[in-house]
Amino acid sequence: MTEQLETHSVMQPVLFLPHGGGPCFFMDGAERWSRMEAYLSGVRRSLPRKPSAILVISGHWENTVPTVTSSPNPALVYDYYGFPEHTYRLKYPAPGAPQLAEDVCRLLQQAGIASASDAERGFDHGVFVPFLVAFPDADIPVVELSLQKDLDPVFHLRVGEALSELRSRNVLIVATGMTYHNLRSFMTHDPRAAEASVQFDDWLAEVIEDTAVRRNSRLSNWETAPAARLCHPREEHLLPLMVAAGAAGDDRGVHDYRDVILGKTLSGYRFG
Repeated sequence: MTEQLETHSVMQPVLFLPHGGGPCFFMDGAERWSRMEAYLSGVRRSLPRKPSAILVISGHWENTVPTVTSSPNPALVYDYYGFPEHTYRLKYPAPGAPQLAEDVCRLLQQAGIASASDAERGFDHGVFVPFLVAFPDADIPVVELSLQKDLDPVFHLRVGEALSELRSRNVLIVATGMTYHNLRSFMTHDPRAAEASVQFDDWLAEVIEDTAVRRNSRLSNWETAPAARLCHPREEHLLPLMVAAGAAGDDRGVHDYRDVILGKTLSGYRFG
């Protein structure tokens, strides 16, 4: 990738995209997800140019060290359960980018971060479900990067910082997750859960739109936010946002999507 991509004066942004619930956009009842679907469908048009490749960090893959997909033709991982049969026949035939995978590992190594590659791993639904809406042509090479199992926010900010230079080489960095991810409460109409989602979402929007130094400091201590653990009993769906914030450098975040689905407030962000 180093020798293949020229440096551009205008960098690609960094995105944090909500990926919805399971294969939600492709099922009966998808109308409740219509605003999220419309937001995702506008992503490609919002970019300064077509990316040469996409590096995506999903809340659905964790490993002992950050690990990249290195297959030239990744399969799909249907890591959802109990959904209609047709949702297990969804296809997303985007090519992989082995050279980008190598570059990611090299940049992490230069930052003193151990990493690995996996030639067998495919794209989980935190990638292919939103990308079927955001990048439906599947014509941009994609590499997925895992979270590290310890879910340390400071570490994941460092990972993003180490990879930020890819933006100037026309690589789009996309984090996918959910700003509210308490599955026990999501499908209920508990007003306490609804209020918790508003409290946390308001805090998060304020933090993301802050200066980079204050933003990253506050994200490092996200557990102290209002209703933090009510919204994220386990933080794997929030941690991709830490990688995005690290890759954003000094760019302030923009709160460019907000919706209420099943009574819970959900957001998307863009940096740059």
